[in-house]
Amino acid sequence: MSLYAYDPIWPRHEAIQEQATRWHKRGLLSAEQLTAVQAAFPLTFYRPHLFLRIGLFLFTTLGALAGVGFVGMMCQFHFLGMLLLSLAIGAVVLELVVRGKHLYHSGADNALLYLELAGLVTLIFYLVYRQLNQYGYEDVQDPVPGTVLLSVALLFTLVVLLLATLRYADRLVAIATYLNALLLLGNLLLMLPHGTLLLPFALGAASAGAYVWFTRQLRQPERQYYHRCLRLLRGVALGTAYLSVNYWAVREGNAALLPGYVYQSPQIPLAPLFYLFTAGIPLVYLLQGLRRPDRTWLWLGLLTAAFSVFTLRYYRSVLPAPWAATLAGALLTGVAVWATRYLRRPHHGLTAAADEAEDPQLNLESLIVAQTAHSAPTATEAAGVQFGGGHSGGGGATGAY
Repeated sequence: MSLYAYDPIWPRHEAIQEQATRWHKRGLLSAEQLTAVQAAFPLTFYRPHLFLRIGLFLFTTLGALAGVGFVGMMCQFHFLGMLLLSLAIGAVVLELVVRGKHLYHSGADNALLYLELAGLVTLIFYLVYRQLNQYGYEDVQDPVPGTVLLSVALLFTLVVLLLATLRYADRLVAIATYLNALLLLGNLLLMLPHGTLLLPFALGAASAGAYVWFTRQLRQPERQYYHRCLRLLRGVALGTAYLSVNYWAVREGNAALLPGYVYQSPQIPLAPLFYLFTAGIPLVYLLQGLRRPDRTWLWLGLLTAAFSVFTLRYYRSVLPAPWAATLAGALLTGVAVWATRYLRRPHHGLTAAADEAEDPQLNLESLIVAQTAHSAPTATEAAGVQFGGGHSGGGGATGAY
């Protein structure tokens, strides 16, 4: 049985056709060459338009839930039996639909996958929390047994989500897997004596390490099957690295962990350091995105800068909210208009043109030459001794050799 639910050649052909289409729009490929590339690297899977995918997702979800209701009637609505039978049927249907209909993230297969994973996660937490009552989890004075079993539940959930990501390469499932890993790490740290103090730094370091690993995996050609997931995970890792040390997230998260949480959160240790992280990380992201340039760093720099402003206003209000929003909107609009006009022509390696980043691993130029170039006619062999053209005469006889 193959690890991949979909044909591994599909994402490669899709990436080649997308890059060839971009080259055609820029005038680097003729229509004949684009047609030749599309014929040489065909897309044999089914994926309709976005709105049709949304419709297929909704209808498949409704149909699956109706099937679960029918299974429930067969099991007399016994929760565990209904859940196990529904999961078994859903797994078989998902594999048959993907293989038989050649679906590739077409909406219907996504819906079946999400419902299957939701059922598996529900089953895991149902079995775990069913045991929590035996250890007095409801007793807030002794939450350690509950924390241990919660870590066990998160570990099993991580395994399920990781296997689903490796097989189906779904971006939402990949994000859920990554966030589940961070939750598991955080839950384990909270079991330590000084875990609350270590938690922001550990999560930030783990996010930074995850970003480096995702970037390295993205550069490997054999990971083409997961490139869509890896690109998105890079941005999510940068976001979690910032949120891990953001002053608002650390202060409010620390207050939420305290027993008898109140709305007024207390001051946290090392507050100046987290203020520095909150103000400095967006600048680092923006500078890195402008230096490369890299759209992921730029987008995260802008988003984190906006969240840093929110953090500042949450604790230090300088202007009334309507005035602050009006002035900030006017300033950002003016900067955006100026930057768009200034970067119509490239300056300092930056441009306002659409991002058409190419995957260097595809080596599309060589592929196009190999698929569209016509072999030149071969030269005729050198002529040897040929007879003909000579004439002889004598006695009225003539001949030609």
